[in-house]
Amino acid sequence: MRWTIPNILSVLRLIAAPMVAVMFLYFTRPWADWFALCLFLVASVTDWFDGYLARAWGQETKMGAMIDPIADKAMVVIALMVLVGYSGAHWTPWLVLPATVILFREVFVSGLREFLGDVAGTLKVTKLAKWKTATQMVAIAFLFGQGVFEHYLGMSVIGMDQEIVDAVMTGETEDLLGLRWKFEGMVWTGRTGLVLLWIAAALTAVTGFDYFKKSLPHLKD
Repeated sequence: MRWTIPNILSVLRLIAAPMVAVMFLYFTRPWADWFALCLFLVASVTDWFDGYLARAWGQETKMGAMIDPIADKAMVVIALMVLVGYSGAHWTPWLVLPATVILFREVFVSGLREFLGDVAGTLKVTKLAKWKTATQMVAIAFLFGQGVFEHYLGMSVIGMDQEIVDAVMTGETEDLLGLRWKFEGMVWTGRTGLVLLWIAAALTAVTGFDYFKKSLPHLKD
């Protein structure tokens, strides 16, 4: 393997994927949410940089071509697993279906590529597939952000009874702890993340079907 900068970035992103889950094992929330969010954002940025630098510097390698999609899938799959496992009961039902579609597609296409072997390399990645990956990563980043707001809000209302919280939220009592902006941040990051995740799930299903359709001629006996 040639240890070029693009390849190093791809390997670091691959290592970062399981670290997203590890954050929730060794840190309390919201620190775990913060660390997972930062780690995911940095890894997502390197996804663009390693491909751009490899093309710009003429450093495209077979190893890089193999590691890059694996790292992308590992980041998305592990992050979705963490989000579904640690999300509140209010959000979980809306997360499960799009997460299931995304996970099913990734497993299905990975198995199909393994079966096709060398032929899989001739099935080019479409622009829609790249948009799919980008949408997944942005959606997951928003959902990690939702966890940050949710836990800061929860920490702020410790010791308050529901009447005081309601009075603050309706403006009857001065909002000294910033409950309203924390609540709005939680709601809008959560909703934005969910909408983007459903869009990503739709793109994932379309690109998965497109890949299957392209592979049909190679599946005939």
